[in-house]
Amino acid sequence: MERLISAFGLICMVAIAFGLSTKRKSIKWTPILAGTLLQVLLGVIVLKTTLGRSFFEGAKNFVNQVTGYTQEGSAFLFGPLAIDTNLGYIFAIQVLPTIVFVGSVTGILYHLGIMQKIVQGCAWVMVRLLKTSGAESLSAAANIFVGQTEAPLIVKPYIKKMTDSELTALMSGGFATIAGGVLIAYAGMGIDAGHLLAASVMSAPAALVCAKLMVPETGDPETTGTVKAKFEKTTVNVIDAATTGAGDGLKLALNVGAMLLAFVALIAMLNGLIGWIGGLFGLQTLSFQQILGWLFSPLAWLLGIPWKDAIPAGTLLGEKTVLNEFVAYAHLHEQLETFSPRTTTILTYALCGFANFSSIAIQIGGIGTLAPERRHDLARLGIRALIAGTLACFMTACIAGMLL
Repeated sequence: MERLISAFGLICMVAIAFGLSTKRKSIKWTPILAGTLLQVLLGVIVLKTTLGRSFFEGAKNFVNQVTGYTQEGSAFLFGPLAIDTNLGYIFAIQVLPTIVFVGSVTGILYHLGIMQKIVQGCAWVMVRLLKTSGAESLSAAANIFVGQTEAPLIVKPYIKKMTDSELTALMSGGFATIAGGVLIAYAGMGIDAGHLLAASVMSAPAALVCAKLMVPETGDPETTGTVKAKFEKTTVNVIDAATTGAGDGLKLALNVGAMLLAFVALIAMLNGLIGWIGGLFGLQTLSFQQILGWLFSPLAWLLGIPWKDAIPAGTLLGEKTVLNEFVAYAHLHEQLETFSPRTTTILTYALCGFANFSSIAIQIGGIGTLAPERRHDLARLGIRALIAGTLACFMTACIAGMLL
């Protein structure tokens, strides 16, 4: 029954995107159907085959290796804080350094040209199957591995001439996926690395599907049928790439730490205010999380989450959308033992994306710097792209729910 609910939820997500379309008569159904089928096929391979089980084991082993390498560096810097398990779980010591290390490794992979070849290979598949333009396919593929402001760099020369549909796809891809550095960080919090990686891969074509439903292509994209990325090598050698990547990772880690500190504190303050107001009406236990849980519980149920878990799961979906996914994953980490395995897995997929309100500003600022003349268009399309990215994550979660 729960699988049928997930299937119904998938239909609902597509229907919502269709209902919010700017021009329904212009929708080209080939990329919609091909993208959805590709997403389902990826889900079947990952969740139902021997290859998929090998994928999960490989992902877990990879994360364990990366975590072990990071711990060597952390132990050198922080000593007993990094290695003494009796001290408990220290987020700043056990998670944030991973982002710095992965940033350094990513910098090396880009310098050597390895990451570019992987991205172009993924983009080639999307162009051939989904019939999307080369630029939007490249950015969608890049978002599987890097963040929402780094991926557009790959298509920087094309942004100023992108159609509205391509711009929406560019932004949606950033909202629907997460960067490799934070993926490893979430895995370090106890979230399954295989599901995190599968979610990012599956949500890339889903983002294109939702973007093409909500803002159909009515123009003539400059890169139709081509996959030509223009990569600018900014480092002179491997050492320069490693240090530059580490610096970028440090900026991200500091930003994540500051953001978590601020948002967790703000939630506590907001709960104090809401509790005081609720107390006036005899609702002393009313909280921000409870309100989000009530609002998002029907959506959680549509994803295939059992109703007994719907309200706490809805809270996490709300936190991810209103605040960000890091806060939501941190709270999921605290509830891993209370949720059923099905709920935990579906939430892992649903939360796996940068789709939140603050990310709109991040993308307008980041992409707007690359193409200042498109800043107004980015702002105009921002909310629509955010919804498309959110629906893409939820489509991925529904497919996971259908296959569990």
